[in-house]
Amino acid sequence: MQTSLPLIFLVRHGETAWSVSGRHTGRSDIDLTPNGENAARLLAERLKGITTDVVWSSPSLRARRTCELAGFASAMSVKSDLNEWDYGQYEGVTTKDIHQTAPGWQLFRDGAPGGESIEQVGVRADRIIQDIRASGMTILIFSSSHFLRVLAARWLGLPPEHGRSFVLDTATVSVLGYEHNMEEPVIRAWNT
Repeated sequence: MQTSLPLIFLVRHGETAWSVSGRHTGRSDIDLTPNGENAARLLAERLKGITTDVVWSSPSLRARRTCELAGFASAMSVKSDLNEWDYGQYEGVTTKDIHQTAPGWQLFRDGAPGGESIEQVGVRADRIIQDIRASGMTILIFSSSHFLRVLAARWLGLPPEHGRSFVLDTATVSVLGYEHNMEEPVIRAWNT
């Protein structure tokens, strides 16, 4: 990726037992599966050519472990604003099971009872973006799906609920950046 402007590499953590089963994993500290560990190790090769000034991780075990296995543990700085969405009463519950008691429920529209609203997640994403832009540096971030999706929406100046449009698989890399100058934020790559 040729650019003289800073890039922000977003890495979703590797597979966990709950990501495989579709259970909402917010603040529960679920470790990677063996497949998740292998995928995290493969990230090292994929990220080998990038030069980053800073490495940030969510406090979650799954994000920190992915960062470690990808080879960036020594540079990692943990930032609590990178935490996954707090799912409250829906922690550990699948969308299918939620629909049995709340038909039509959508996380990006309805939030999570006893947890965070979409607006609260958006505020955390905005603080991360403020830190990114203030630094002017290339940054590598390890976090979780729903938070990174909100971060992408806010990066583009979209309302946080637009994060619903940015699907992320486990152990994938996405890249935020700029087009002509730092006043033109764009998504340079997604879910690769």
